[in-house]
Amino acid sequence: MKESNPFDWSRIFFGEDMPLSFLGEVVLRSFIMYVLILITLRVMGKRGVKQLSLFEFSIILALGSAAGDPMFYEDVPLTHALVVFVVIIALYLLFNFLTEHNDNIERWFEGSSACIIENGEINLVSFKKQKLTYMELFGEMRQQQVEHLGQVKKVYLESTGEISLFFFEADATKPGLPIFPEILLRAQNDINYFGLYACNLCGHVLELSPGDKQVCPKCQNNKWLQACQAKRIS
Repeated sequence: MKESNPFDWSRIFFGEDMPLSFLGEVVLRSFIMYVLILITLRVMGKRGVKQLSLFEFSIILALGSAAGDPMFYEDVPLTHALVVFVVIIALYLLFNFLTEHNDNIERWFEGSSACIIENGEINLVSFKKQKLTYMELFGEMRQQQVEHLGQVKKVYLESTGEISLFFFEADATKPGLPIFPEILLRAQNDINYFGLYACNLCGHVLELSPGDKQVCPKCQNNKWLQACQAKRIS
């Protein structure tokens, strides 16, 4: 085994086998690979990270090593990296062509949108099929100034992972499940005051009286929170 001296600053900063002049080659390699990355992103178009499809995100991952390694490994030829980029770009263009002409292929690669909230209640059948938690969903909704589910008519989870919200008019707002995290922790079985209560699992609202041990008719859950009736201020 080759001995290595700890805190050998020459080895740490410049390596043992490569001359200092190799840094000039690293500069050239980095410049060429950076230009290739810009060209690839230009072909992919102006889309944010959250807007990337599954296929596009896989391209970003695949190009990470192909772009980074040739920048500073002297034994990785630039031609090999160039071939990788050409193949990936060709596959991307082929993918776009196929998805534009075949709906089944598009749904298989990119997925489809799912309605997860409808008329102020969570569609549990649809919601449970998604890789999404309540905290993630409610967190996204709070960023759109949503206080409770009764303010939203429909919520879609898009194939890109973003959520699209459609609101009730202010006068049509319904009582709904509050989505503030500190309030969600207060869900309980016992009803202490007469009023409207929302199921903390699906958001279904019922009028309950003190002492009631009501099971939600929609999801069979037995924990409730006082429904919120605040109108949305946009």
